[in-house]
Amino acid sequence: MEPNDPRARRERFDRGELRIGGGELGGKASGLVFFNAMLAAEFDPAKYPEIETVVPGFAVAGTELFDQFVARTGLDEATLAGWSDHEIALAFQRVEPPAALVAGLRELLEISDRPLAVRSSSLMEDAIFRPFAGVYETKMVPNNQPDAAERLRRLVQAVELIYASTFFRAARSYIRATGKTLRDEKMAVVVQEVVGARHGDRFYPLLSGVARSVNFYPTGSAKPQEGVVNLALGLGKTIVDGGLSWTFSPARPKAPPPFTSIGQLLETTQRDFWCINLAPPAAEDPTAEAEHLVRAGLGAAEEDGNLTLVASTYDPRSDRLAPGTGRDGPRVLNFAPLLAERGLPLNAVVRELLRICEAAAGAPVELEFALKRDGRGRPSLGFLQVRPMFVSHDLVEIADEEVARPDLLLVSTRAMGNGRVQGLRDVVFVKPDTFEARHTRVIAGEIDALNRRLVEQGRAYVLVGFGRWGSSDSWLGIPVDWGQVSGAKVIVEATLPTMNVEPSQGAHFFHNILGNGVAYLSVHHAAVPGVDWEWLKAQPVVEETQFLRHAQLPAPLEIRVDGRSGRGGIWKG
Repeated sequence: MEPNDPRARRERFDRGELRIGGGELGGKASGLVFFNAMLAAEFDPAKYPEIETVVPGFAVAGTELFDQFVARTGLDEATLAGWSDHEIALAFQRVEPPAALVAGLRELLEISDRPLAVRSSSLMEDAIFRPFAGVYETKMVPNNQPDAAERLRRLVQAVELIYASTFFRAARSYIRATGKTLRDEKMAVVVQEVVGARHGDRFYPLLSGVARSVNFYPTGSAKPQEGVVNLALGLGKTIVDGGLSWTFSPARPKAPPPFTSIGQLLETTQRDFWCINLAPPAAEDPTAEAEHLVRAGLGAAEEDGNLTLVASTYDPRSDRLAPGTGRDGPRVLNFAPLLAERGLPLNAVVRELLRICEAAAGAPVELEFALKRDGRGRPSLGFLQVRPMFVSHDLVEIADEEVARPDLLLVSTRAMGNGRVQGLRDVVFVKPDTFEARHTRVIAGEIDALNRRLVEQGRAYVLVGFGRWGSSDSWLGIPVDWGQVSGAKVIVEATLPTMNVEPSQGAHFFHNILGNGVAYLSVHHAAVPGVDWEWLKAQPVVEETQFLRHAQLPAPLEIRVDGRSGRGGIWKG
């Protein structure tokens, strides 16, 4: 076959060898190439004949095209810094793209008619010490329009949005926090087929997952080195945005969940899922990351026949959960039928992939994957991403008697990170007396403004708030992105009786916290000792808003996290 023959291009696409333009591949694409090599060399598919394990076909538009595109905008960094994200996105949509980019994308569409994920793959992305996870945009396109020109136009728009996100506020804040500048960054783009199946106007996988070889919040008898997996029905946006998902140790997939009752489990189960909308969108908006995405309820998934392997059913008469959907009753997405591994060894394959990648990378890793079933019910596990995790090995000890010291501000038995944080005198905290879940989006805006001022002043700080930081669900916590808290060196997640949720660790937000050496402490409201709120309220106030207070202490705090035990503490100094 000729190199430009569609069949030859399709084979290169399936192997991840299709390139558009020159330049570098960036972190995400390099991770996929790395995994493809590991899969071929180390993974034995004969051990798991029940499930196919593949890297979905992908192409990479190199950084050379990004340089050409940015030059065509005629915009400099100083100008873009004064614009909003929406203004930047609109400006990039008006730029005529390089001919080589358009030609390469047109050839790609000649060999793929499936929905496509358009992802960032910058030079800084997925570096072990500065991971940049989730900082840039990802856009899904349905790629199902009858007109080829329209399909191409939508795909070009998606690439332009990824380019624009290099200059969005969150990215600029993140880069500044790492000590780098925008001149150090260049953007490649990965275009990859989405794992999933069509159900009417919905396209989605049976499940998406994030697996990590280190678990920062082990429960029960689980150990940190055994790792952790998050699973969710539908697209992985649920997990990476910090939504509700099922968490388990891959070494103990059948262990009971950390809930005190079936009622609590019913309250915290995933209730909807993300999918690609194959119908025309209500309104075209190429600047919106979720333009072609919709949420659907569990009833829709059950109609599609996709709850059988992922749900259990509550029986109120016995107050028990029965795996599967063979009876009437409320559904709980605990993936019990699948994790029983009676027919589909998903957990065994994930453990094997974690082992192979960790050994090859020489460091703990995080994997993203998705599982689908074809029209005949045959399962296929699509591997989407691998990135290294930075785990400090500094020896830090916190003895029992130190937790009893009178100068203790707070202690956590579920802390993430490892090491000492020194020199911090600034504390920004959400006022417990005025906090309500309905105000979390307003609180996120107040934090954003205060964070910008502190970053400009070069003042790192401790941030204390309620619920899951970085959650996309404003009823589970404060929905900040990384750029809005980039100046924080210690982040504390406290609970309240009215905001009592499990810590989340499957999101990009938490990967960035770890990679940037930020200590993360979770404190339950019933813990003794908990947070000394009265002492915090009594400290000198620099600035106060409706929901926040910025205190500046007379002496630096003493902050330590023991990554081996998961214990962390802050002393008043």
